[in-house]
Amino acid sequence: MTFEFQPTLRGELLELRPLRAEDFQDLYAVASDPLIWEQHPASDRHREDVFREFFRGAMESGGAFAVIDRGTGGVIGSTRFHAYDEEHGEVEIGFTFLARSHWGGRYNGEMKRLMLDHAFRFVRSVVFLVGPQNYRSQRAVEKIGGVRDGTRPNAARLDNLLYRIDASAYGRANPGR
Repeated sequence: MTFEFQPTLRGELLELRPLRAEDFQDLYAVASDPLIWEQHPASDRHREDVFREFFRGAMESGGAFAVIDRGTGGVIGSTRFHAYDEEHGEVEIGFTFLARSHWGGRYNGEMKRLMLDHAFRFVRSVVFLVGPQNYRSQRAVEKIGGVRDGTRPNAARLDNLLYRIDASAYGRANPGR
C-alpha cells in the first residue's frame, strides 16, 4: 500500500489539511514570531525571506499540512510527513511549528496523534529529527512517546537527535485508537 502523504485529518481541536499556496500570509503571520525559532537550528526562519524558502520547500514536498484551529478556523502552524522509506517501513514527521498561543497544551498531542494514527496504517515506525539544542521540541516528542534512538543527519546534513515511535509500542500506549 502506497503511503498517503496529504490526507485531511480531523480531530476535536484541529484539522490538518494539505498546505496550499494561498496559506502563505496566514502561516507567515504565525512563523514571524522569533520566539518560535529561538532553539531551532534555523533560528532566523521568522524572517520573511527565509520563511519564504521554507514555505517553498513545504509546498514542493508533497507532504505538508496547514494546521487549523477548528474553534477559530485560523491557521496556527504547519507540519509534514517526510522521508518515507518503504523498504524499512518508516516515515518522518517533522518541520512542525505551532503558534505560541497553542504551545504546552493539547494541540501538539492531538496533531501528532492524528498523524501517527494515519502513518501506522502504512509504516511500522515513525521518526522525528530534533536539533540538539531544541529542548522544547525534544520534550514535546518525548511527551507523545518518542524514544531517543541515536542521531541522524537531517536534509541539511546536520546531525540531529533521532526519536522513534514504533507501531507496536504506540498501539499499547494508545489502546482503542
